[in-house]
Amino acid sequence: MKPRLQTSLGQHLVMTPQLRQAIRLLQLSTAELEVEIASAVESNPLLDWEEPAPLDAMPGESGNGHDQHGDGDGRDDAPPAEASAWDGDETWYERIGPADSDDEPLAEQVAEPETLQDHLLWQLHLSHLSQRDRTIGVALIESIDDDGYLRETIEAIAESLRPAMQASEGEILTVLHQVQRFDPPGVGARSLNECLQLQLSLLPAETPGRELAMRMADGPLERLPRIGVAGLASELHRPTDEIECAVHLLRSLEPRPGAQMGGLSADTYVSPDCVVWRQQGQWRVALAAGGRPRIAIHRGYERMIRSANESDALYLRGRLQEARWLLKSLEARGDTLLKVMRCLLRQQSAFLEFGDQALRPLTLREVAGEVSLHESTISRAIARKYVRTPRGTIPLRSFFASGIDTGGGGEASSTAIQAMIRRLVEAEDPRKPLSDARLADQLKASGVPVARRTVAKYREAMSIPSSQDRLRIG
Repeated sequence: MKPRLQTSLGQHLVMTPQLRQAIRLLQLSTAELEVEIASAVESNPLLDWEEPAPLDAMPGESGNGHDQHGDGDGRDDAPPAEASAWDGDETWYERIGPADSDDEPLAEQVAEPETLQDHLLWQLHLSHLSQRDRTIGVALIESIDDDGYLRETIEAIAESLRPAMQASEGEILTVLHQVQRFDPPGVGARSLNECLQLQLSLLPAETPGRELAMRMADGPLERLPRIGVAGLASELHRPTDEIECAVHLLRSLEPRPGAQMGGLSADTYVSPDCVVWRQQGQWRVALAAGGRPRIAIHRGYERMIRSANESDALYLRGRLQEARWLLKSLEARGDTLLKVMRCLLRQQSAFLEFGDQALRPLTLREVAGEVSLHESTISRAIARKYVRTPRGTIPLRSFFASGIDTGGGGEASSTAIQAMIRRLVEAEDPRKPLSDARLADQLKASGVPVARRTVAKYREAMSIPSSQDRLRIG
């Protein structure tokens, strides 16, 4: 074999700084996005706040007196102040206008507390795992700390499952690998090295520096402070520029993936990312005022580039490129949110009409397939995002639910079944409360056969006391 040079043509995806920025902005909440934008405007002279445009009147809006929040009874609601249509046909709303957040009742802005464990359990129940694997998954998630690391040993996890379940080390590791694929990236790692490798594994194989960064995260990275880049280059027999590229990639990763969740306190207020309303019998969606901040290129500084000296022009061109990247990333964020929200409206219109009892089973995978995006993108798009509806301001995750086979060829969501149980309990005779077995019988009579232990699990999850504790005499 003689050494020779040859060329080849192929396609590959590169994790550019622009793409990293777009991914990071997508997972920010509205409040975090506002802080990010304000910081960018303050540090970049080529960015400036755009004057808000006046609201246009909605087609056909003539002061019909309907409350913009609606009452969920199926009537057409007046559009919220955040939205203004751009034409009079049945197209989905695309353009947004400013809104006064004070118009929204504070009761609708209160966020439900969410912890990292809540976020992981939600993903677990949406996964296509067996009940046995889900039980193991719960034990694993309960052992993950606030930083996102699994601090318990596999042996300790197995011990916590006994005597109800005898799980082997291989079974637990298999489920752990599934949990480690959940959002946020890197969660469930047992060490910093594994955390970094999990995040790197999610990047495209062609990402510059990925292969070397994976190798460095396996041990050599710990020696970087002591021997420096030159020392690592010598140790790994790689050029210095490749080491620097890998180090830059590693520094862009999150060493504490769970910390970014930052559970909300019970009295935290949120601003909706999207607004949903009904018009002419059709559900419509728009970005809320904060969903696509009104910033623009500062035209004065842009014109200065032509007359500035070489060093100033070089600086201004760099800031101009950064400003354009940010605007494109914000545009992509808004488009992705709208695309996902439209899919959710198509899939869960009955949920908005009739409430939890009409929520159908829906997973991240189904939405990802319909909108042609990756599951991780959908997860980032709905993370800590809220939508204002006629039923109040709710998290986007409320549109998702795991399914249970009804035995008749269909499925009912776990959320819908919980709503049915709550309704049965509220209608029961307090002197003769329904036992879990009787609740299961009534659900079966309604076409939703579920086991008594499943009813008990859902009842406890909703903090509903047992039939004995609900008994009222006299």
